[in-house]
Amino acid sequence: KEDEMRRFSMLEVISILGLPMPRNGRSSYNISCPYCDTKPKQKHLNINLKKEVYRCPKCGEHGGIFDLYSLFSGVPRDKVLDDLINRTEPHEKTEHKPKYIGSVDIPDLESPLADVETRHLVYSSLLSKLTLASDHKENLLNRGLNEDAIARLGYKSTPAIGMTAIAKKIADEGLNLSGVPGFYRLDNNDWTFVNEQRGILIPVCDENKKIQAMQIRRDNVQKRKFRWFSSVDRKDGRHAEGWTHIAGPIRSLMLITEGPMKADIIHELSGHSVIAVPGVNSLTQLKDTIIRLRELGVRELMTAFDMDYLTNPNVQKAFADLSSLLGEIGIPFGTYLWNPEYKGLDDYMHAFLMRYQQ
Repeated sequence: KEDEMRRFSMLEVISILGLPMPRNGRSSYNISCPYCDTKPKQKHLNINLKKEVYRCPKCGEHGGIFDLYSLFSGVPRDKVLDDLINRTEPHEKTEHKPKYIGSVDIPDLESPLADVETRHLVYSSLLSKLTLASDHKENLLNRGLNEDAIARLGYKSTPAIGMTAIAKKIADEGLNLSGVPGFYRLDNNDWTFVNEQRGILIPVCDENKKIQAMQIRRDNVQKRKFRWFSSVDRKDGRHAEGWTHIAGPIRSLMLITEGPMKADIIHELSGHSVIAVPGVNSLTQLKDTIIRLRELGVRELMTAFDMDYLTNPNVQKAFADLSSLLGEIGIPFGTYLWNPEYKGLDDYMHAFLMRYQQ
């Protein structure tokens, strides 16, 4: 049966289900999630044709080709293969020959992921050529960071112009930009990097303090404020993965929260060392991270998700997934709770320190 399963592609199943097809040959695109999208314009469910997986970052629903078919058809997961064969070849149960032959070209535009040392050097070079705008600095100061911490953390503002010139300077230093998320080639083969909206660039570091990725905190948006610095589906570009961020030294007790910036602020305000996942539903890299950290001496974890955990079913589901993951790893863990008037632990700590200083 495994051999039969491999005969169906994600593109073919999407066609059979009558779901929206990708535009312009894109290999990753979004459609409405049947679980959590209630308005026609909401499209949280991401389908990745190259990896043949789907995921909704809002509710956490995810899976592969047959899971997608089951989700939209209502057919039980263990009956999907038989149902697909019946729909495509109702009178022939021998070798499966799909009736639908996809006309959408899935371009292999991306480069293989650059190693973490290369990414660190490229991102460090980029940040050294940028500045931090006064309004961004004021925002960070208002969150509780001081000027020394802001400089040490390396936060910078996205540039308004000159992306190609900056990329050329980095390449002229002998650094290879291929496979570094955020960088890509233009049609004339010049290197550049993504800059779709103004915001704060946030280094995302591993346990060795290497910058493995970056996020952008976008200005003037209410939803999806934090985005990866990613050049998905760009020529010689590379998509970002759900990397974890380590704020502070490795200690026997560490916290887990969501968001690199939040982790940095918690560490600066409290001294606690923090592991940050990109979001409550983004745990793809966490298991490997914890296994590595346990070898470095981590013995206990405390979760510190936002306090809407008490009322938000999506966050509750994510916390259940996290608890299951930590139980599978076999590392002791507990949960921090604080005054729910403050959504994040960083907000609570900042408010406490402000009252204490007064």
